[in-house]
Amino acid sequence: QVQLVESGGGLVQSGDSLRLSCAVSGRTFSSYVMGWFRQAPGKAREFVVAISKSGGRTYSAVSVSGRFTASRDNAKNTMYLQMDSLKPEDTAVYYCAASYSDSRPTDVGLYEYWGQGTQVTVSS
Repeated sequence: QVQLVESGGGLVQSGDSLRLSCAVSGRTFSSYVMGWFRQAPGKAREFVVAISKSGGRTYSAVSVSGRFTASRDNAKNTMYLQMDSLKPEDTAVYYCAASYSDSRPTDVGLYEYWGQGTQVTVSS
């Protein structure tokens, strides 16, 4: 079993930056593609960014491209989401997720393990 715990959420103003962390335990961290997803009230959970097992490749949603960056430290079993130039529409609960398969890293249905989520609120 894999356990994921997000941290770093909070209330910020438009234009600010925030970094989320996702600590993973239970299995070999480097065996998993890791992703960040978010869900706003009344909306479906959506893909944000993903990072390959080695960290050598990243994938980003169009809405966050150029503003959000995923990274991972396999020695620390931790993934990060650096969020810059935050906008009010980025307000959501952010979830990290892990997938053994790397076939479709942007697909929410690919991921087997999920964290409990952390709230990010961006005020205008």
